[in-house]
Amino acid sequence: QVQLVECGGGLVQAGGSLRLSCAASGSIFSINAMGWYRQAPGKQRELVATITSSGRTNYADSVKGRFTISRDNAKNTMYLQMNSLKPEDTAVYYCNAGIVRTQRGYEYDYWGQGTQVTVSS
Repeated sequence: QVQLVECGGGLVQAGGSLRLSCAASGSIFSINAMGWYRQAPGKQRELVATITSSGRTNYADSVKGRFTISRDNAKNTMYLQMNSLKPEDTAVYYCNAGIVRTQRGYEYDYWGQGTQVTVSS
């Protein structure tokens, strides 16, 4: 079994900061790309940022310059540092990872349970 567990969400005032983390555990051989997504009430889930196993990053235009994605491959953990938060950043944030469980296995897509981020104006 593989599990992704997010933590770090909460309530913050506009202009504040939060740091999310996502830890992968279980039977893992390797983790390929990882990413953060978010879903606001009444809206579709959208990409926030992704990071490859080698550290190449990609960001949604709406968070560029404010959010930083990173990962610690030794700990199978990914982070999202969120600065200058805005009310429109309010959403449930989900982590995603492409995980290979055995040396000759296939990559499967895993999702965390989500963590709520609320930014007050």
